[in-house]
Amino acid sequence: MTAQLFVLDAARPTDTPKVGQGAARSIDAKGSALITVDILRGERLRQLDLQPYWQDLVTRAETPNVFMSPAVIAAAAAVDPDLVALAAWQPAAGGPRLAGLWVFSIGRPNRSPLPIRVLRAPPIDHAYLSSPVIDRDVAEITFGAMLDAVANAPDLPKIVALDALSAEPAARDALMRVPAARGYAVHTFTSGERPMLASGLDAKSYFEAALSASSRKKLRQYRRRLGEKGRLETRHLTAPESVCAAFEQFLALEAQGWKGRAGTALVSSANDAAVARTMVAALAREGAASIFALELDGRPVSMQVVLRAGSIAFTWKTTYDEAFGDFSPGMLLLEDYTAALLEDRQVGAVDSCAFDANSYMGTWMERRHVANVWIGVGPNSQFRLATQLQSAFLRVRATAKTLYLRARKGAKSLNTRIRLNNTPAARESSNA
Repeated sequence: MTAQLFVLDAARPTDTPKVGQGAARSIDAKGSALITVDILRGERLRQLDLQPYWQDLVTRAETPNVFMSPAVIAAAAAVDPDLVALAAWQPAAGGPRLAGLWVFSIGRPNRSPLPIRVLRAPPIDHAYLSSPVIDRDVAEITFGAMLDAVANAPDLPKIVALDALSAEPAARDALMRVPAARGYAVHTFTSGERPMLASGLDAKSYFEAALSASSRKKLRQYRRRLGEKGRLETRHLTAPESVCAAFEQFLALEAQGWKGRAGTALVSSANDAAVARTMVAALAREGAASIFALELDGRPVSMQVVLRAGSIAFTWKTTYDEAFGDFSPGMLLLEDYTAALLEDRQVGAVDSCAFDANSYMGTWMERRHVANVWIGVGPNSQFRLATQLQSAFLRVRATAKTLYLRARKGAKSLNTRIRLNNTPAARESSNA
């Protein structure tokens, strides 16, 4: 790897777009500028139009990530004054081009009791991938330059806390190698897999491989029985006005269900709802958001919001009408949008955004490796203490969850035995 010198430079190169206050430049040993990283925040972040540069970047990126897109930045910046974006610029013949984009919020780590400030990604709640979007041809130098920008910024936290970082083998190797070359520390708390759709099969062949014959038969029965109640059809809404109208239906349907009762629906938080509406509308205008809806007599019984970044689609949010839960409307819709996405030649892969492979999204056979990772670009002793305390908390939390689920399972089993023993047949047998 070329030896790197990293400096903060208030006078940005003349060919770099007029962006944030000062830039961080990565310079090779011969002194020629390779990557300039601009730290964007506040009003400058809200005013800067990164969209044209973004559209070009996602065609060159190894890991397109819709949750780092300008649409998300603009939506989040409207409600979060502490949003920070790192924009990495690369000299090019036709003018500078975006080599990388990475967006963070500043605050306490997610799922942590520690009273510390970190750079958190994804930058918004209800987002499911924290990876920076980086030009594959300059991936390592850009990733290193972004970390150096954080290290050299006096007012930024020195811990980068990443939830659901893409951890495929190549990305994982770079994640360890690049910080280590700079003396930065990396700690992985958890890692796992989540469902992904990435297949050259047609829908019929895919489901024959993914589902048993009995499962496919049951789904046909559900679809037939649901269709007996009225006109059943699946619509794919792509026009911006239609997407926005359907998203309002989605929000209302989600709020009526268990997420609404648990307080985790998007409309349960005014900020979450505002960010979601703004983001979906902006992405729809770019052709990067659509909604699949399974409708009964024009009334949605299941809905799926799909977002796009380049050739990667994200099944972001799903909901269903619990009144029709006995017909598995979510699974019926999964069949329909899986078929549509497999047929779409502009879609290379689909990230389920699921937390793990145990949900019905586990029907998809492919897997994406993800990890929860912290990177420390400050003093290692402080980082080591913080990760030790966070690891201890997560162990206690996991143990408590295990004990709770075990107790809940035991209580459910006990209730079942009580009900069975209280039937007339059981009482007669007991009295015999």
